[in-house]
Amino acid sequence: MTIHHNTQRSIERPLERAEMPGSMLTTTAARALAVLRVATGLIFGWAFLDKMFGLGYSTPTERAWINGGSPTKGFLANVDVGPFQSIAHSIAGAWWANLLFMVGLAAIGVALLAGVGLRIAAASGSLMMALMWLADFPLARFNAAGDPTGSTNPVVDSHLMYAVVLVVLAAAYAGHTWGLGRRWAQLPFVQRNRWML
Repeated sequence: MTIHHNTQRSIERPLERAEMPGSMLTTTAARALAVLRVATGLIFGWAFLDKMFGLGYSTPTERAWINGGSPTKGFLANVDVGPFQSIAHSIAGAWWANLLFMVGLAAIGVALLAGVGLRIAAASGSLMMALMWLADFPLARFNAAGDPTGSTNPVVDSHLMYAVVLVVLAAAYAGHTWGLGRRWAQLPFVQRNRWML
């Protein structure tokens, strides 16, 4: 009886631990999340660099921010769908919209690449993506002119997927693997302000 009882306890303990939050993250999963974090950081970082310097991909050199171009005008001025169309047009190219957008892209990209401040990056990046989703407004089947929008999914688009990815990366402490997340979390000011993790 005693042997059976001990065997039963040894079987139950690993199962109990397996169900606890965090215990299911394998080394492979942590590395996969690190790759996802770096790849997402490169997306935000590249968007910043291309809009800042006009590297010739989505932003030609003459429309680069450093050459007087506007990082928000092309997107916001061409919003032709949804209830936020007039708001998007009114802020397209505004200095403060350009500044907030570019600082956001750079800060989110750096945070993801370094693996630090992922909670802040997730919150600010999710807000940015939600605002861009509202501007694109994939719920609409037709634009203001009555033409089909070409929306492939009325709810989930790439903006919402990026927001979800940012939240998952922050929740999984993805900066701890192949990043500076562990060191960042040990800093005294981060210890006092856990929202900075």
